[in-house]
Amino acid sequence: MKIVVLDGYTTNPGDLSWDALEALGDVTIFDRTSQEDVIERIGNAEAVFTSKCKITGDVMDACPNIKFVSLLATGYDNVDIEAAQARGIAVCNIPAYSTESVAQHTFALLLELCCNTAKHNQSVQNGEWSKSPYFCMVQTPLFQLSGKTLGIIGYGSIGKKVGKIAEAFGMEVIPYSQDAEKAIKADVISLHCPATAENKGFVNKEFIEKMKDGAFLINTARGALINEADLAEAVKSGKLAGAAVDVVSKEPIEPSNPLLGVENIIITSHMAWSSKEARSVITTTSANNLMSFTEGGMLNRIV
Repeated sequence: MKIVVLDGYTTNPGDLSWDALEALGDVTIFDRTSQEDVIERIGNAEAVFTSKCKITGDVMDACPNIKFVSLLATGYDNVDIEAAQARGIAVCNIPAYSTESVAQHTFALLLELCCNTAKHNQSVQNGEWSKSPYFCMVQTPLFQLSGKTLGIIGYGSIGKKVGKIAEAFGMEVIPYSQDAEKAIKADVISLHCPATAENKGFVNKEFIEKMKDGAFLINTARGALINEADLAEAVKSGKLAGAAVDVVSKEPIEPSNPLLGVENIIITSHMAWSSKEARSVITTTSANNLMSFTEGGMLNRIV
């Protein structure tokens, strides 16, 4: 079987092995593939693995040997599912591989907003503590999580894991699906829902006005959920005490993104999912998906 991995670098930049996949056929792995090169690189392959490359009906028609497509992720909006089903092409994904990592990163962002550890470290490194007459140097207000409320929008596996961690910190967890009004008024709101045509940019000026004054907003879900100009303005004005995002509307981030350069907005580079442990699940499950398909199984099948 001829197998192509179109964009494998983010999954495996070299610290993992593709051996389990390579045991199943003739594998060609590309670090990244531009959309215009997708058809050429798939060629006569029967099995295709993709992370961000789009597998459209036109791609399927141009590469008629395709029998199997597997995402190197959970989301599958970059594969035309209806076209695949009409052509008898199996499509699989990797469910719930990043739950632990994304939940952990959510709290890395939240704790940074609460404690400003990076800012304090830098001030110490710059010699400011050495010059202080006091044994204790606090550069910014500190925010204690215990006794605060956490509104979670998107209460799937990641949202539930975030909730469990929050409870360990002594927070009250309020799923948006159970009490929307109370969740919006929480001290912290954390986004964990998929992006859809219906909810695009729903965190906008109107939504933020309903939030508690001085609240924090965390987004480790999808950048499309937020109107970034409105969020930037809310933090600048002091309506929100801060925000932290791991995802933005266009990635890699554009230099003109309004979130850049705003004090009390933390931005990381869509990395929450990418612990070695989580990526190892992707490589292993990818091989298992294909093996199951070849044996007539339905492991992680979407269609």
